[in-house]
Amino acid sequence: MTDPARDLAIHFQQLELPPDAATWLLDLWHAIQTFDDIADGDPVSRQDLDLLIWKTLVAMPVNPFFRANVSDLQPVVAAAFLKWKASDDAERNGRADARSYVWRAAYYDLVLLVILLTQGPVKALEKAESVMRLYGEDYAKYREEFP
Repeated sequence: MTDPARDLAIHFQQLELPPDAATWLLDLWHAIQTFDDIADGDPVSRQDLDLLIWKTLVAMPVNPFFRANVSDLQPVVAAAFLKWKASDDAERNGRADARSYVWRAAYYDLVLLVILLTQGPVKALEKAESVMRLYGEDYAKYREEFP
């Protein structure tokens, strides 16, 4: 079985993200996954909960990359949350479809923005497709979850 966080870290190295930017993205990914587990009623260990609290209240707000780019990042984080909420509502109300599946990939909008902020538009354009292909959830498996 693969470790998605480790896989993302490897991809972020291949995408040549600065360490602070990669750390912030990985912390955000961990937070999103843990919050989603809590929302779904999935078990969350005390260690994962403590790490979530630390990352969201301490580590992420003081991350140098985040601090330098907060005005660009915050609206995209907000939009990603709104897309997750829309997807979650659709799924819980029996309306999961191709659109709600796409909304779940909003995290990768942030990855694209980080590349744009750290490497500029030429590199962001070059890497856009490969970033969007990092989304690991298979649509067919997604549909199986929601009859």
